[in-house]
Order: sequence, then C-alpha cells, then structure tokens
Amino acid sequence: MRLTDFWDRMELALGVGYARSWAADFHVPALDGLTVDQALAQGQDAQVVWRAVHQTLDLHPKYR
Repeated sequence: MRLTDFWDRMELALGVGYARSWAADFHVPALDGLTVDQALAQGQDAQVVWRAVHQTLDLHPKYR
C-alpha cells in the first residue's frame, strides 16, 4: 500500500482534521505501543500499520 492510499483511508475513517492528530498521538497496541507516525517513520509497511489501525478502531470491513 502506498502512503497516499494509507492517508486517504485514515481520512475516510477519522476525518481530514482528526486523522493526522490521531496518528501522532494515539499509541496503537498492535504496533507495540507506537503511534502511527512512529511506526511509519521506523519503516513499518503501511499495509501492516493500516491493519493495526483498522483493528484498533474496529472499523467496518469495507475500510479494510
């Protein structure tokens, strides 16, 4: 998954204004407690990060 696709999905799920804030501030348990921004900065695959976000937020399967 490209980062642009990742951020498009984040914005669809959380809203344009809140997606970036959530990614910077919320520590995702499935990412070993890292934030989305930290995980991506460490080079984790965007698809893996998205799956963790999807699981954490219990999003509808259509967002998968």
